[in-house]
Amino acid sequence: MLGLALIGGSGLSPIGIVDKITKSLTWVVLRKIRSYLPVNKQSTINTDKSQLVRLVGLSKSYETVVALDDVSLRMGVGEFVALRGSSGAGKSTLLYVVAGLLGPDKGSIQVAGSDVLEMSGLEKTRFRKEVIGLVFQDARLIPYLDIRANILVAGGDRSRADELIISLGLEARASHIPEELSAGEQQRVGLARALVHHPKLVLADEPTGNLDDVSAEAVILGLREFVDNGGSVLVVTHDPRVLEKVDRVITLEGGRISS
Repeated sequence: MLGLALIGGSGLSPIGIVDKITKSLTWVVLRKIRSYLPVNKQSTINTDKSQLVRLVGLSKSYETVVALDDVSLRMGVGEFVALRGSSGAGKSTLLYVVAGLLGPDKGSIQVAGSDVLEMSGLEKTRFRKEVIGLVFQDARLIPYLDIRANILVAGGDRSRADELIISLGLEARASHIPEELSAGEQQRVGLARALVHHPKLVLADEPTGNLDDVSAEAVILGLREFVDNGGSVLVVTHDPRVLEKVDRVITLEGGRISS
């Protein structure tokens, strides 16, 4: 329904429609990510699988726009994988499908041993809270919250937030609000928010696209350290600074994996 509402009379190009749909989901994630976690029920999500992500035959279209066309992909625990391709190739759509924010037209999605398509809405919210960390190109921080509060939006605890603030070189900015930060500092806050709840998989959409070399290096090192400590990262990027640090590069063109 979201796609149809945006398409009807929007005046946007097909690529613009896809971009608008995916961006419109950001605040839904941030509002809901803390909203459901049963404290009296043990999690049923299996995070011990050596094969962390398994996608089979994923297809997704927005009316005449084919975003994904029979995409299959596997990722193991402790992998740093880059997804590259031209604008409109379906890269961001794939990230949102893996996160359970968009449903494919067909195919299957297993993450951390769980079938994402079999989950209810509340189960997907809990799944993201426990398993997924999201990093966006423009950080998308809540403007009236300081750094620490922005990080804790995703869950976790204060001690973990403070640990990340220090490791990402933000200790002098802990009480500042987003408008008082540089673009690079904001992106480091966004990375800390993605890591604060100890996720198993980080999905990052062009996290260094707008950053200078110093800021980009801080974000890349943060992601690399997360992987070296047993996490996994699937990053959409065309940035050679990122591509040289990953374990594997996958090219997506016209909604299909070409390499």
